Amino acid sequence: MARTLYDKVLEDHIIDRQTDGTCLIYIDRHLVHEVTSPQAFEGLRNANRPVRRPDCTLATVDHNIPTSTRKNFKNITTFIKESDSRTQCETLEQNIEAFGLTYFGMEDSRQGIVHVIGPEQGFTLPGTTVVCGDSHTSTHGAFGALAFGIGTSEVEHVLATQTLLQKKSKNMRIRVEGKPSAGVTSKDIALYVIGVIGTAGGTGCVIEFCGEAIEALSMESRMSICNMSIEAGARAGMVAPDQVTFDYLRDKPLAPKGQEWDRAVAYWKTLKSDADAHYDITVDIKASDIAPTLTWGTSPQDVAPITGKTPDLDKIEDPLRRLAVQRALDYIGIAPNTPLEGVKIDKVFIGSCTNSRIEDL
Repeated sequence: MARTLYDKVLEDHIIDRQTDGTCLIYIDRHLVHEVTSPQAFEGLRNANRPVRRPDCTLATVDHNIPTSTRKNFKNITTFIKESDSRTQCETLEQNIEAFGLTYFGMEDSRQGIVHVIGPEQGFTLPGTTVVCGDSHTSTHGAFGALAFGIGTSEVEHVLATQTLLQKKSKNMRIRVEGKPSAGVTSKDIALYVIGVIGTAGGTGCVIEFCGEAIEALSMESRMSICNMSIEAGARAGMVAPDQVTFDYLRDKPLAPKGQEWDRAVAYWKTLKSDADAHYDITVDIKASDIAPTLTWGTSPQDVAPITGKTPDLDKIEDPLRRLAVQRALDYIGIAPNTPLEGVKIDKVFIGSCTNSRIEDL
């Protein structure tokens, strides 16, 4: 039977399948940070359980740490001034020590945004299942991994058992054919897609991004697209691994070495959808239709090309939609029917898990 990339990775990890479709799946990689882990570790402690696979668990602090210089950094207690943030980071460090986990702390040059350090270190690999207590775990799907965010109770379940209960998602394919125009980046592609399908367009689905435009992207750019599959409502986003993927991972600290590398690549090359695989939903997009894209409102689906304008309220027939657009424009502080190309840029933010890799900087 023909299978999609998602089908292949999921089925390779199913331990048990119930009659209602609920599957117990094995988790290869677990990324942990300070926000969604305290209660999970407390649950382990109360039940007197260890972490089942410390070697498959990697922790860092990233959500609650300041961006100020670390030139005089001594420890988290003296460095983080905000009390709630400091408490969460201190608690993670205590839990890391108690449970014997690998930790990239603030004094470690490898520390960074949780969805950046996995790929940087080769912890994220094609064909693996990757989870983290953060919705944008889908970022790792750029490597052909099945990666998704989980809640705190699920964080505890993975720490204790290295497994998770899941029901299979629908298969969705977004195929972007042709070469993008000059100045069009992966984030433009992602925003354009969300503008087409909406923020609920991928609900209940794992999206596979494919086509000439996707294949031409760097790993960093693929990561941005898979990261933003969550903004389209999807459970996860994936891109089939190829030579670009292999070249990126080669010689990464935690990637396979020697004969193990050769065996891994041989397996990774099988991780592509079969030609006649079935998708529940397919969306075809021409790369030439995508221009540099902006959001003018408060939702990722509030998009327009740089050559476009903010919406004309008089042309919106649905009264509820018209009210929502008016509220969004009022919040942003921009008038209806305003050309976007002339809007003054007063602040630039770089550093989210969507666009914080070296290539972006």
